Amino acid sequence: MIVVTGGAGCIGSALVWGLNRRGSDDILIVDRLGEDDKWRNLVGLRFADYLDKGDFIARLEGGAFKNGISAILHLGACSSTLERDAGYLIENNYRYTARLAAWREKHPSCRFIYASSAATYGDGSQGYADDHDRLRDLRPLNMYGYSKHLFDLLALRKGWLSQCVGLKYFNVYGPNEDHKGAMRSVVHKAYATVRDAGVMRLFKSYRAEYGDGEQCRDFLYVKDAVELTLFFLEHPKVNGIFNVGAGKARTWNEVARALFDAAGKPPKIEYIPMPEELRGKYQYHTCADMTKLRSAGCGHQCMTLEEGVRDYVRGYLAVGRRLGITTDQGASF
Repeated sequence: MIVVTGGAGCIGSALVWGLNRRGSDDILIVDRLGEDDKWRNLVGLRFADYLDKGDFIARLEGGAFKNGISAILHLGACSSTLERDAGYLIENNYRYTARLAAWREKHPSCRFIYASSAATYGDGSQGYADDHDRLRDLRPLNMYGYSKHLFDLLALRKGWLSQCVGLKYFNVYGPNEDHKGAMRSVVHKAYATVRDAGVMRLFKSYRAEYGDGEQCRDFLYVKDAVELTLFFLEHPKVNGIFNVGAGKARTWNEVARALFDAAGKPPKIEYIPMPEELRGKYQYHTCADMTKLRSAGCGHQCMTLEEGVRDYVRGYLAVGRRLGITTDQGASF
């Protein structure tokens, strides 16, 4: 059995979709379903059972599963960069992951793959190389990134990185993210306004070296995130921390143009002030160094930004579809 924590979330449910497409449905989904519509991400998927995250960890540590788990894909976390409750982030993102890793240490036949984050790189002044020797030099800009960084450091100290995989996901966007509120991708946030009003709003730049809308991100379509993640499930001898991105920085202006093109609208961009609380915590440039992953043997070629946005808009947003094993067709290019 494969456990997917955060299995009702964007990347987690997409991983279940990817496993289903590979013929696997002996899957236990672990999450915490609140009052939003995250549950809808599960409707089109095949899995054996669902457990609340509290129930799961209690059963796991109580010996309920014994040797019945072949892999844990740990995507469960609070991913809000705006979350201010540091204690909650420590318990939810750091300690919960540590408890899973400690259990896995006693059950070495279980593959453990966990989600770290590109937010651990902070302002990028230390670069974006996924080198274990550089971990201690990183300075995240927000508490979310720090909670992820703390576990990376713990895994390094404990020697767990020789036995498991930590994935530093960059800006993932795509189907099944509509429940994420403020943490949705700009593509999802802007689509309805582009469709209905023909305009897209981007933050102004507050650094002289970047023009408005020229701030850069490494954007990764969720289907590519699935392929890169499952590479590690299929190659159990590959361990350590790895970047998971497209390996190319693209500007917000390029995102806007891709979205207008996918929606069949002429581009019209307005630049608006960035909220004060974000200005000191804003990453102006991110780009995953993919050398380590390529050297490990992963040859998957990611979609371009334009291809990913087109698939997302035409195959999902425009038709109200989510990823689902029986209904998913994607977009026709």
